[in-house]
Amino acid sequence: MQRRPLIAGNWKMNCLKEEAYALAKGVAEKYAACTDPECDVLVCPPAIWILPVVDAVKGRVAVGAQDAHAAKSGAHTGDVSVPMIKDAGARFVIVGHSERRADHHETDADVKAKAKAVIADGLTAVICIGETQDQRDAGKTIDVCRTQIQGSVPEEANAQNVVIAYEPVWAIGTGRTPTTKDVEEVHAAVRAEIAAKLGQKVAEEMRILYGGSVKPSNAKELMALQDVDGALVGGASLKVDDFWAIVETCL
Repeated sequence: MQRRPLIAGNWKMNCLKEEAYALAKGVAEKYAACTDPECDVLVCPPAIWILPVVDAVKGRVAVGAQDAHAAKSGAHTGDVSVPMIKDAGARFVIVGHSERRADHHETDADVKAKAKAVIADGLTAVICIGETQDQRDAGKTIDVCRTQIQGSVPEEANAQNVVIAYEPVWAIGTGRTPTTKDVEEVHAAVRAEIAAKLGQKVAEEMRILYGGSVKPSNAKELMALQDVDGALVGGASLKVDDFWAIVETCL
């Protein structure tokens, strides 16, 4: 089954307003200049810049948030709800990124609750999974990813409201990447686990992105793998030309 690739940029805690606007505008203009592009593009700025980024892209590419609270409103100082994100014009929300799991001690149950909130408001959740270096060294990569799929993905998930992003924690921002054989093996296992949880049809249709030191020099090889349906890009998404070089591997 042909799945339309998605190249997503996670800007993390980077960019001031003018930088964010220029970066988003640059990506959107390049995408708009393409004739019948064969992939989707998503940019995920810090929450404070969602409004100006939505204005900058003018609907030409999708905009997402990097996190959301599971509650619609309430006494949650410093948090942002899914309805707020939706009202600002974003249509995707990253949940369960390894930096959230580690720095904010988020559990699979926390991630699942956030994903459910995203789905309930009609947005798309990008659910992140992946193993640490210690887990990889112990030969637990597949087991960790299966456990995170079972614990983090809601039962109401489908290919329209959820994207999975496999990001080996040890590869994020390090310049290190797994071998293509390793990536193929994990993505195949993740798709099989989605099938076990949600059914074969959903598994065949759902996009599974690879993330972790994706850059122009390795993107083409990674994007060519059978069960890789795009990328969740970190550092390389902060420069228009670098990010666009990755997008071009799927056009």
